[in-house]
Amino acid sequence: MSPDRDLFANFDRMRREIDELFGDAFERTGFRGRGFSPSVDVFYQDDPARAVVKVDLAGILIDDVALEIRGRQLLISGQRRAAGPEGRLFQQIEIEHGPFRRTVELGADVVAEQARASYEDGMLVVEVPLARREHVSRRVPIEEGGEP
Repeated sequence: MSPDRDLFANFDRMRREIDELFGDAFERTGFRGRGFSPSVDVFYQDDPARAVVKVDLAGILIDDVALEIRGRQLLISGQRRAAGPEGRLFQQIEIEHGPFRRTVELGADVVAEQARASYEDGMLVVEVPLARREHVSRRVPIEEGGEP
């Protein structure tokens, strides 16, 4: 290995170690563990009534993403792979990578079996129909004497 290459390799290693030690303290979110949390927008539409969740997954292969609905929760998980081959000397690294898991609380009961998802230009859009509230009334007979 040439002296210049050794210098860059040592500098790169030292920078990674410093980032690992002190990088978390300077993140704008206050805390950053391994991985990241993608940004989401959640809104509701009528005709048909549905919850729509838009997720910013720029640079993520759709095969690296999984969706699951549990009751009123939409679970989004996956990973953004690190960019490029080893041997690069970065000046700045802001694009987060690694595994992610995001739970989105939906504000209504949904029909999970009818959920649909599409992915285009780094945006994942999940549409989940809202469950219809059935207002069922039932007369309750009253028995005389004793417990029911």
